[in-house]
Amino acid sequence: MPTIFDLVTAKNTKDYIENSDQKVYLGASLFPNDKQLGLELSYLKGRHGAPVVLKAAAFDANAPVRPRIGVQKIETEMPFFREQMNVKEKERQQVNTLLAGGQTQLAEAVLKHVYDDQKALVDGANATAERMRMQLLTTGKISIDSGAEGAQYDYDYEFDPSQFEVLTGTDVWSDPNSTQIQDIMRWMQAVKLANGARAIVNSATFAHLAAHESIRKDLNPLGATSIILTNDDVKNYLQRKLKLSVAIYDETFIDETGDEQKFVPDGVFTLIPPTGTLGNTVYGTTPEESDLMTGATKANVEIVNTGVAITTVKQEHPVNVQTIVSEIVLPSFPVADKVFIATVL
Repeated sequence: MPTIFDLVTAKNTKDYIENSDQKVYLGASLFPNDKQLGLELSYLKGRHGAPVVLKAAAFDANAPVRPRIGVQKIETEMPFFREQMNVKEKERQQVNTLLAGGQTQLAEAVLKHVYDDQKALVDGANATAERMRMQLLTTGKISIDSGAEGAQYDYDYEFDPSQFEVLTGTDVWSDPNSTQIQDIMRWMQAVKLANGARAIVNSATFAHLAAHESIRKDLNPLGATSIILTNDDVKNYLQRKLKLSVAIYDETFIDETGDEQKFVPDGVFTLIPPTGTLGNTVYGTTPEESDLMTGATKANVEIVNTGVAITTVKQEHPVNVQTIVSEIVLPSFPVADKVFIATVL
């Protein structure tokens, strides 16, 4: 008869997760997963401006060496996240009793609760990566404080001050005198997005676009401003008017204090280039994965989602299985200079 040690393994947990529905985050498509060894993240942050003309030169003379104008190498140590869960003694007893009685289907139902708990840790790892990506796209920085554990991470991606604007007074988008289209045009010009852009907002912010009288009149110049506009109506209008594609993103997460938070806060309007990715979600090598690679562990280790390590460890007293989920992750952002972040409410 199989024991709890045979059933609750990193391999079985990995199979369960990969065959379960997982939340698809917007940031994962903008910053695709990548993997590297170690803890250090290094990338080039560039300034993709106009081409620089060649210098005049004399015949029979060495060509001058051109410096890499406006390119800066960013190096930092990536943050480490780890949590664990144990199989409860009551669940272990239930599984053993059901298996001893030949009731494998009921035992599998109990085990599903165990795997769901373990999947919750992996879901938390994925949400951590998304929080970092969205903090970067809404503040230009990443700041995470684990509270009682004492680990705090702060990363400044060194945006230029000209990439931010905070609207005040009658300029805020909730004011009927605000000029939303002109604002967006100005911001696109500020980061040289002349060929169009994508915008990321939540629905509370987007509602102020859909409700604004200037947009309603522009959409229906001969009629009343009381027309009913859908989100698609406004999105299509912005695409025609500005070559702007808008993503309304309302996903949330539970932070370390237990409060629900929005990945994209109310009042933030972010512009990014019209196509392509922005960087990568770079996963480093966790201690558990490092031990797996060197064969220096008796624990059971599997990797999911590129760099999230699932580790199961047998405990003899009380007889139990400890599951640990860990990740070392940080987004790279080589096109940070092509992003504009506005606070509009």
